[in-house]
Formats: sequence, structure tokens, C-alpha cells
Amino acid sequence: MSVAVSQHWSPRAQRFVEELGRRIVVLDGAMGTMIQSYGLGEAEYRGARFADWSCDLKGNNDLLTLTQPDIIRAIHEAYLDAGADILETNTFNSTSISQADYRAESLVRELNERGAALAREAAAAVEARSPGRTCWVAGVLGPTNRTASMSPDVSDSSFRNITFEELVESYREAVEGLLDGGADLLLVETVFDTLNAKAALYAIEEVVEARGTGVPIMISGTITDASGRTLSGQTPTAFWYSLRHARPVSIGLNCALGAEQLRPHVAELSRVADAHVSAHPNAGLPNQFGGYDDTPEQMAEHVREWAASGLLNIIGGCCGTSPAHIEAIAGVVRGMAPRPLPDLPVRCRLAGLEPLEIGPDSLFLNIGERTNVTGSRRFADLVLAGDYETAIDVARQQVDSGAQMIDVNMDEGLLDSSAAMVTFLRMVACEPSVARVPIVIDSSRWDVIEAGLRCVQGKGVLNSISLKEGEGGFLEHARK
Repeated sequence: MSVAVSQHWSPRAQRFVEELGRRIVVLDGAMGTMIQSYGLGEAEYRGARFADWSCDLKGNNDLLTLTQPDIIRAIHEAYLDAGADILETNTFNSTSISQADYRAESLVRELNERGAALAREAAAAVEARSPGRTCWVAGVLGPTNRTASMSPDVSDSSFRNITFEELVESYREAVEGLLDGGADLLLVETVFDTLNAKAALYAIEEVVEARGTGVPIMISGTITDASGRTLSGQTPTAFWYSLRHARPVSIGLNCALGAEQLRPHVAELSRVADAHVSAHPNAGLPNQFGGYDDTPEQMAEHVREWAASGLLNIIGGCCGTSPAHIEAIAGVVRGMAPRPLPDLPVRCRLAGLEPLEIGPDSLFLNIGERTNVTGSRRFADLVLAGDYETAIDVARQQVDSGAQMIDVNMDEGLLDSSAAMVTFLRMVACEPSVARVPIVIDSSRWDVIEAGLRCVQGKGVLNSISLKEGEGGFLEHARK
């Protein structure tokens, strides 16, 4: 895969991708740090418009786009004055899912549209003062406060408090608002669950297809701790393999870790991704008071080495960073060459929690077929009896015995096949010893395949779609 400029993108968006080939582009820093410096109270969050709101609003930083727009615009301009090329919109929690905490779901479209417009106003003001300069607006789509790959109920691993479909609907509304507000790019960021990110990307695809347009997509995940994995368990390479189908202009990592701790994971992405690589680390790890101690100079020294090692195309800051951090970072990368896009060999690249690459030297692949109700009487009896816990043991035994993928088939006349597929795959997702390998979703029915796809955060295999319903139906299913 290579990153190419699309004729369906706006001229500004096309210019952005061209610029990535010339230099390291600078992203802005934390929004929350800057908002905290203003010491705003409940009254300032509410403003006149929401004075009588039915619940507390302090902490809903996205709402300040409507109640304190001058503050948000000033923060944007401070980052641009510090040398940032890309502004992130103040929309990290501007989805109906996240805004439900404040009973503000009805404001989501407005929050996104106005959030993008404010950033665009700030960019335009700076461009007017600096002829020839281009500043881009990245419409931010945060991860929400729900996870589609993990159960919040320790006694029921098949339970979810959000579905893929609900995530898509929520993200679709946000995407519409961001594009209407003037976002040049869309940034799916702080991804802790790849299935959530897939829903965001699916929503973007639906919106741009309906509009007959296009928009560059940036994706940034978050490594949660020293394990080197996302919260939902994926390695950086598996994360990339799971999302590269969206053809993003960049893949990267942000949040959770400081620059020193994040480096090996950025280096891993730099090795495996044939897209541009981004990073916006925290200003170190949180201290005992929840603050961040890395100075602008300390962060800049780390970033200088990253750039010299050829790891970067886009660099910025996350929690604890400020315009001073961005100014220092912009200063050290100025004039340094961007990471060249690697020319990687064509391979079949799949993923569970861990990557699986299939090439000419792969010999043959072991696929565990015992999790197939048509191929294993024991497995079928367990599923029919509702004994999914023991059915998971069958999958575990397959992987422990060397299966590099597992084939899951629920096509049994006495089963609700879609429901069985969903239950089993959700339970698999919560069992790392099984979920580490890619899934083969196996069914002769499209509704069962689609139900399975909505449960898998990795990149698996479909077995299969057919031309029995004609070319039109085949292509529709293939696109989905």
C-alpha cells in the first residue's frame, strides 16, 4: 500500500499529503492542559446558554466550544504561533456516547461543526498574518468511553455495553458535523480498542461515499502500559494490520506514555507501516499528583533522536504538553528529513491480538477446524447446550496445539446462527490465549458473516461470499 493523493480530496487536503513528502509536519499539543490553566468553574462551563442545565457540566471540555469559544480559539492560535501545522478540533468527546454523561447528546452535531469551524477560524487568522503558510484542521474522533471488544461484566465475557452498530451511528453524526465545519482531515485518535476504531472508519466511509467526496484519514492508537499493547490487547503491528484497509495517510501512537517509553512502539510501526507515521506522546508519565514533568527541552531531545533515526512524518504532543513543548519540538525537527515510505513486499497480513504474515516462505498454514459445528460433533453439542465456556476450551486447545487461525462456523439448523456467532466471538475476544490468532469467519449466510465481522477487532478471513446472488450482491458484500 502507498499513500496517494486522491482527486476526491479538497486542494488543502491534497497539499497536506504532498507536504508530508517534503518535511516532518507538526501537530499541536494537549487541549486539556491549556483549558485547566484558565481555572474555569461550573458557571464558566455552563455560560448563559446552559445556565439551567439539568446536571453538572464542569469537565465537559468540548462544551467550551459553545460557551467559551474565545478561549478555545486562543488555544488554537497559541499552538499555531508555536509552530504547529495541524490543529486538532476540541471534539475528543463529541459523540452521543460520551456526551450522554452530561445529557448533551442533542448537541453533538453542533459541537463537531462548531469545533471544526473554530479551528478553521484560528487557522485562517494565522494564515492571514503569514502569507504562504498553510495550517490544517484535523477533525478529532475520540475513542468514546465504551469498548466493543471487552466486557464490563467480569461474570459474563459475552456481554457488551455498546455494539458496533451503535458506535457507527454515533461516529457518523460526528463525522458529518466535522466535515460541515471545515475539517481538512479526520483523526481517529487515542484508540484503545481497534473495534471502536473500525466503527469510526466505517462511519467515515459511509459519509464520504454518500457525499461523493473524500478526506484524508489519520489513525493514532494508544499503548496503555509497559506490555506494549493496546488496552484491548493488540501489538502495534497487529493494530496496523487490522486497520490498513482504510488506507490512512498516517498511522501512529499517542497518549498514555511519554516520549522515552513510546519510542520502541513508534519504531515498530515505522518498520511495518507503508503509511506515514505519527506520534504525539505525553510530557512524560503522570507524577503522584497527576501532572506531567517532562520539560519542552526534554521532549525535544527525544524527538530529535526519533527524527534523526528516520521514524517520523508527523510529531506533536498529548497530555501535559503546551505551546512551549510544541515550539521546542517544531524547532528540533525543522529541516530534518521525514521518514521515507518503505517499499514493502506484497503479503497477506492478518491479525488477532498478534500479527500473522503469509508469504512465499510460509509453507502451509494450520487452521483449527474444531470450532466448526459442521466439523465437530462435540463442539456442536456444546454450543447447542449453551456451554460456551467449554466451547472456548476447544478453541484454546486448537491454538495450543499449533493452530495459526481458528475457523468459527455456527451454521446449524437448530441454532440462531448469528446470535451464536456473536456470543462465541465476544467470548473469544476476552480470552487472550485464543484471540491472539486471526479468526476465520465461516458461514454460507451473509447475515452470520456480518454479525461476526462486527465482533472482531483484528483482520481475519471470510469463508466465504459467493456469486450465487449475482454480481451486484457479491460486490456489495465485498465492499462491506
